[in-house]
Amino acid sequence: MTDPQVAIVMLCMFIFLVLLGFPIAFTLLAMGVGFGYYAYYSSAPESIADIFNNNIFYLLNQNTYSVMENDTLVAIPLFLFMGYVVERANIVNRLFYSLQMAARNLPGSMAIAALITCAIFSTASGIVGAVVTLMGLLAFPAMASAGYNKQFASGVICAGGTLGILIPPSIMLIVYAAIAELSPLRLYAAAVFPGMMLAGLYIVYVIIRVFLNPSIAPKPREEDVPPAGKIYLDLLISFVPLTVLIMLVLGSILGGLATPAEAAAMGALGGLVLAAIYRSLSWKKVKESVFLTAKATAMVCWLFVGSWTFASVFSYLGGHDIIEHWVLAMDLEPWQFLVLAQLIIFFLGWPLEWSEILIIFVPIFLPMLDTFGVNPYFFAMLVALNLQTSFLTPPMAMSAYYLKGVLKKDIELIEIFKGILPYLAIVVFSMVLMYQFPGIALWLPDYLFGVYVP
Repeated sequence: MTDPQVAIVMLCMFIFLVLLGFPIAFTLLAMGVGFGYYAYYSSAPESIADIFNNNIFYLLNQNTYSVMENDTLVAIPLFLFMGYVVERANIVNRLFYSLQMAARNLPGSMAIAALITCAIFSTASGIVGAVVTLMGLLAFPAMASAGYNKQFASGVICAGGTLGILIPPSIMLIVYAAIAELSPLRLYAAAVFPGMMLAGLYIVYVIIRVFLNPSIAPKPREEDVPPAGKIYLDLLISFVPLTVLIMLVLGSILGGLATPAEAAAMGALGGLVLAAIYRSLSWKKVKESVFLTAKATAMVCWLFVGSWTFASVFSYLGGHDIIEHWVLAMDLEPWQFLVLAQLIIFFLGWPLEWSEILIIFVPIFLPMLDTFGVNPYFFAMLVALNLQTSFLTPPMAMSAYYLKGVLKKDIELIEIFKGILPYLAIVVFSMVLMYQFPGIALWLPDYLFGVYVP
């Protein structure tokens, strides 16, 4: 068996083990070390000590050190801490109920409020699991008690919760910048309009769907609606401070005033200040936020170490080369290459999470972008939109499992799957729309930082 064939076996075994339910980060690590020992094997060990005389252990050590010293990745724990503090400050609760009342005259007002809240909270968090879980506890019971169709309500929460991996300050974009060696500032700027477009398309779909079938989302009763003055005062109090914090964080990044890590530190401090203003700051909540941040950061770091080790061995064995030669041998047009790449990423989203797709598979396509004349920032936005589907595609739709986990017996998993299917179609439509009008992704970064030159 040749080395490239061993690489393909390695990849197939990884996917098989993930489907069996093994932890992804440690499966990557084990597969990387196991196959790496074979890849870097030089001679039979003469003693027990010589067993560890293999370059795979040096590679593992270097990858671990690289993750620890990567300046771009420093922003991840800071943005996570900002999100967890905001979540525990009850700011999102106030925002949801205020938006719900402000949008009361629109069809599906509560669903629209949930989507807007998800989008705003996503910009303050970037954590899909946190957004879906919180909105599942907050918005779903409110919609269910108001007579909303459970399938419809679950789809709204799952789709809205995934916006966090697209809308800046997305942690996924920080990871992408580190992998592809692109400017995180440009990536953030490129993601602003696609994120707004996708959230807007979700809202338009909700309005049209409820207009055609009002029974799935009844209007609020008049006796439940407070005076208009109180509605807008509550909205002002809940909406403005959080929006100001988000604009300061993103504005400092896009304006070149701060690096993502510096802006994230400012956001973390701002989250604490907001929690204090709302009188929701306590030592217990700070400890919970620190613990959850450390837990999530450790998971991300182990995913990086495992993924980079796996990807390095896979590439060393010739796995990347065999796939690249296969694609180039097809003699594709640029649009055909883009369709093929996005289809592969789409299908990989069934068994894998976005981090493994980015770290293992996206580097396969990156060297080919120059060959096909594809702007790397445009390709990144197509990938970012496509990765929404990794959370929404059954049977491994993680957002559905997050929601099911908090709702337990209140809804069946198959109902959630049916509820999210229309949003999959919207994501695909948004990708087609952005392909036809690349300026959706490229205008803002070109305006802020000048036209990109390879």
